[in-house]
Amino acid sequence: MKAFVLRKVGEVGVIDKPIPEPGPNDVVVRTTAALVCTTDVHIMRGVIPVAPDVALGHEAVGVVHALGSAVEGPALGQRVAVAGITPCFQCDSCQRGFSSQCRGQMLGGAQFTNRRDGTLAQYFLVNNAQANLAPIPDGLSDHKALYATDMLSTGFVAAEHAELGLGETVAIFAQGAVGLSATIGCRLRGAGLIIAVESVPARQQLARRFGADVIVDYTRCDPVERILELTDGQGVDAAIEALGTPQTWEATFRVTKPGGRISNVGYHGEAPGPLRIPLEPFGYGMSDKQVYGGFNRGGRGWLRRIFRLMETGKVDPTPMTTHEFGFDEIERAFQMMASKEGGIIKPLIHFGPADA
Repeated sequence: MKAFVLRKVGEVGVIDKPIPEPGPNDVVVRTTAALVCTTDVHIMRGVIPVAPDVALGHEAVGVVHALGSAVEGPALGQRVAVAGITPCFQCDSCQRGFSSQCRGQMLGGAQFTNRRDGTLAQYFLVNNAQANLAPIPDGLSDHKALYATDMLSTGFVAAEHAELGLGETVAIFAQGAVGLSATIGCRLRGAGLIIAVESVPARQQLARRFGADVIVDYTRCDPVERILELTDGQGVDAAIEALGTPQTWEATFRVTKPGGRISNVGYHGEAPGPLRIPLEPFGYGMSDKQVYGGFNRGGRGWLRRIFRLMETGKVDPTPMTTHEFGFDEIERAFQMMASKEGGIIKPLIHFGPADA
């Protein structure tokens, strides 16, 4: 099969690899469509260390190609999706509700690329398949289903961790695909005022489309001052960090009112120094502010919940797809994601019939 891999830090490419063989609890999926994630760019830059020639990617859908001997439920040829994390759902961490920290390891549920080949390949393996594979409903396109695998999953977790009550206020820092998904999630949870911090006009437009009430352009004003003005100096009930920079991290503390919540889903590995907490906005440690860092939840049941929102017309994430490519153009798609060329947000990758 063909697979898009990390050759070494700073270098990616397409190589031939053997089609994976399923173990007893595994399923092998033939890929039909995928998305490229900024996390793949982090890996290429060496921020997340992985083995050379491992396939990148963790956002894909396809059809069941091969079944492990102990797998019940999925059928050969069935359309399926799998989340960007594939926990075991049997260990203590999973049983406690922290599936992304599977087996007690930090982000241990993130198997793709980190522990085996990812999904930017003609075939990929899914561990603990009965728990991790979700059938795609007949009325749902591959394109929509793809967004449940990571972007909506992670953005919705951000909104849940913000613990928004009906009519409460929230500020969301950055409107990339995860930030936009968090905006959708906050709208679904009944936020009364959604403030999106974003400078790119196309992303500002999407943020409004997905539910943002006010856009704050940080290139035109101090976003902290503006958010405080919009909330009569009180600050928001919750703030979501969806970018992963020290500046946005600190800003969430400055705009959140005492007793508020800070939900972080931004990846902070690009600036690996310790993150600072501004002391006065944190009440010198006594502000009753809660801080929650989370990630994609994974699992069949979680994906089904997101599918239901799309089936009933409450969510359509596909406007985030700004570009489309065939798998033979994957290197070009990846380069555009790395440089953010052409206003790219998410590139959709179409896979044709696979040749081993």
